[in-house]
Amino acid sequence: MKYVHVGINVTSLEKSIEFYQKVFGVEPVKVKTDYAKFLLESPGLNFTLNVRDAVSGNQVNHFGFQVESTEEIVAHKERLEKEGFFARDEMDTTCCYAVQDKFWVTDPDGNEWEFFYTKADSGVHKIESSSCCADSNTVVSKACC
Repeated sequence: MKYVHVGINVTSLEKSIEFYQKVFGVEPVKVKTDYAKFLLESPGLNFTLNVRDAVSGNQVNHFGFQVESTEEIVAHKERLEKEGFFARDEMDTTCCYAVQDKFWVTDPDGNEWEFFYTKADSGVHKIESSSCCADSNTVVSKACC
């Protein structure tokens, strides 16, 4: 396989292109009036934006990038904060049967993106103070890696 493909619906192509250029660190390879395509080599991802009249928040649970170290988490978080994003971090959290360092950003249509590093396995699904896998009344609704 060459690429994983993910296509999402967006309400503003311009705002979404701006957001994803910053998150991915590359410009789209194709832009039309109702469509944009990003191709990432690492990780291999074919990611498309498809304009719709309305989008209702997170239609999928969430998206994410698993990285190789805490240092990489910090570097991505600092890079995106310099781009003006609010990054909600969860360092040294237990979530989804793993101890992780992570942070979250949210695109213009409410899709959540998690950058995470798994430090160790855990016998516990989550620690209650973590927002990971939280109920629908919290900021991170149903999000779990």
